Amino acid sequence: YMACLWSVWSCWHWGNDRPSWCSSGNSNSHQFTLDPNTAHKRLRLSEGNRAVTYTDTPQPYPDHPDRFDSYRQVLCRESVSGRCYWELEWSGSDVGISVSYKSISRKRSGYDRVFGFNDQSWSLFCSPSNFLFWHNNKQTKLPVSSSCRRIGVYVDHSAGTLCFYSVSDTMNLIHTVQTTFTQPLYPGFNVWGHQSSAKLL
Repeated sequence: YMACLWSVWSCWHWGNDRPSWCSSGNSNSHQFTLDPNTAHKRLRLSEGNRAVTYTDTPQPYPDHPDRFDSYRQVLCRESVSGRCYWELEWSGSDVGISVSYKSISRKRSGYDRVFGFNDQSWSLFCSPSNFLFWHNNKQTKLPVSSSCRRIGVYVDHSAGTLCFYSVSDTMNLIHTVQTTFTQPLYPGFNVWGHQSSAKLL
């Protein structure tokens, strides 16, 4: 928790000279892209593979061993290393903002394949009615305003720290996790709601 508070303080304390990992808009920050080879066929990627939208029309993706077959999920190409901060916007309903090990199961049905429902992934589920954090099939309900549509994610991989923020004119901590990460982490999305979408900023 203190690590997350420190990251918030440092982001705002440094102003225009704040460290690059604090700002997704900084030219030196890590720019993630979604991996088409992992995208479920009911997810449409756009904007240079930085946006994803639920679609009723199956996309003509080829079969691939990395593709999520049963659940509308997608992972980024790039893994998180060191300290990393990124932002995204979501719209519609029922979008999961996740980080996951690459080893998560992709094939066949079963909720243990869903981000947040196993010990290999962590997910913030956002909807107009509530915000829920999921890990290892355990749910935590969070007191977040339904108007929160911009989310910041901070990871310190070596320290085992994961933080989610609501971002507007101010930056407010939503939830923090302190654990031990045993593999590289990959950002990803679950897009459950009809016509819902998410966009990396």
